[in-house]
Amino acid sequence: MKVTISAGPKGLLAYVPKKDLEEPIVATEHATVWGGWARLANGWVLELPAYEVAPQMPVTVEARKRPEA
Repeated sequence: MKVTISAGPKGLLAYVPKKDLEEPIVATEHATVWGGWARLANGWVLELPAYEVAPQMPVTVEARKRPEA
């Protein structure tokens, strides 16, 4: 699914246009958000692509939602 990652005043935000959902990113697998999972405030866990150099924000990426545990 397409997800737009942007920097907000209180941290990173993820926006999913198809769901009209905007949630803060509350936890990540790595120090940066890229190349691992990112947990949103609503409980969703998204797999985000890896980048050698972090892209300029806002950036729209292809992410995959992990199945519910």
